[in-house]
Amino acid sequence: MTGNVDWNPVSEAAWIGLPIHWNMTVFSLFGNVDTALLITAVITIMPIAFATIVEHIGDMSAISSTVGKNYIKEPGLHRTLTGDGLASIVAALFGAPANTTYSENTGVLNLTRVFDPRVIRIGACFAIFFAFSPKLGAVISCIPVATMGGVSLVLYGMIAAVGVLNVVEHNVDFTKSRNVIVAALILVLSIGINYSAAGAIAFEIGGMTISLSGLATGALVGIIMNAILPGKDYQFDDSK
Repeated sequence: MTGNVDWNPVSEAAWIGLPIHWNMTVFSLFGNVDTALLITAVITIMPIAFATIVEHIGDMSAISSTVGKNYIKEPGLHRTLTGDGLASIVAALFGAPANTTYSENTGVLNLTRVFDPRVIRIGACFAIFFAFSPKLGAVISCIPVATMGGVSLVLYGMIAAVGVLNVVEHNVDFTKSRNVIVAALILVLSIGINYSAAGAIAFEIGGMTISLSGLATGALVGIIMNAILPGKDYQFDDSK
């Protein structure tokens, strides 16, 4: 109504179409296998897989805290990680990014207070169905940046709030230097790297550039520092 949205992509998009480009899938390699290209793709995706593992564990902890149910114990982290891994394998075959549980879902749970897993299953079925409609994808892409920014502001703010809630509920002692150091490194690396000029930490392995986002870097450093710094005052118990 205000003329700030260009609806031409919606009118030009088809009603039905495949949500993939065959030239970007692994099947395009058959008959013309480029070994160097294949190795490059494998090495590039490996760090992303590790990053999604770290994010998955954090998301499951946050969602368990939000819902009030220990999903790490039941159905178990081994099952949820396996599901994410299998989904990432299938996605990679079709040229899609690695799958994660997505931190945004924690914010949605907090906002809606709808915790029934059946809702997620129904939503997944609708998402698969709508994926075959380029016109719907065009409608979503026409959402103004300001609108998406407002939604993201609320969701990511809730994710941060859930993280603080976890720290408070587990009585983390910030009078101890080790806890302060771990928390400080996670916060500064995650936010600082993300909003730096580069936007990521990039390094080369075998002539190929690998990039780690601020979130992935902060999570990895936090896990490593928490494991190696002396003075750990707790023991992991999956019943809590």
